[in-house]
Amino acid sequence: MQSQYQRVLLKLSGEALMGNTGYGLCPDTLGFVAQEVKRLTRTGAQVGLVIGAGNIFRGVAGAAKGMNRVTADHMGMLATVMNALALEGAFSQAGIPTRVLSGIPMPLVCESYSRQQAIHHLEKGRVVIFGAGSGCPFFTTDTAAVLRGLEIEAQVICKATRVDGVYDRDPLTDPAAVKYDRLTYAEVLAKRLKVMDLTAISLAQDNGIQIMVFNMNIPGNIADAVCGQPVGTIIGGDSHA
Repeated sequence: MQSQYQRVLLKLSGEALMGNTGYGLCPDTLGFVAQEVKRLTRTGAQVGLVIGAGNIFRGVAGAAKGMNRVTADHMGMLATVMNALALEGAFSQAGIPTRVLSGIPMPLVCESYSRQQAIHHLEKGRVVIFGAGSGCPFFTTDTAAVLRGLEIEAQVICKATRVDGVYDRDPLTDPAAVKYDRLTYAEVLAKRLKVMDLTAISLAQDNGIQIMVFNMNIPGNIADAVCGQPVGTIIGGDSHA
């Protein structure tokens, strides 16, 4: 199958790397993600990836317990770099050329982020993993994903989750939840649907970049989504026409 997009930005949560361990990194899950990304690259798409850190540390949670929010967010950003390095190792084992670029400079660990360097690696056929979120506190990795997607001129943001799209309620706790096949940005904002944080959705809306939400635990879903198969939920412009 051939990707409908030249360049995509894949957003993974840190929790996606835990598997069934409940915390940290699951080697089997890292291997699964690597194979799914390898399948995605075979569609011809250039791939950037933003990873969260919920499996290690959440800045907002730390702030809620009395920690300074800026300090907590910086700790969360550093945790995303740990996840990025773990993914780089799994991708390398799977034969995927990969580079980690960090929004917080740490040259002894990985390359520092620059838009030009990221695009250079993508054009060379390398998967680029963006660590440290946006490099700034008070912004989630959802917002960082949209920001990096726009900077590298991706045509779509692929949000991989534990469920098969966007629902009006949490389908994991409410069996009566209704799934949406398509949504506009305005609908997501008006309904306050928990797809991405509202800053990320507003940024995507302002710049017209499409978001696809799907279950990453189903083998082949990521590649199928970018190849136009009816997978998950598509969030786009302010009209379904």
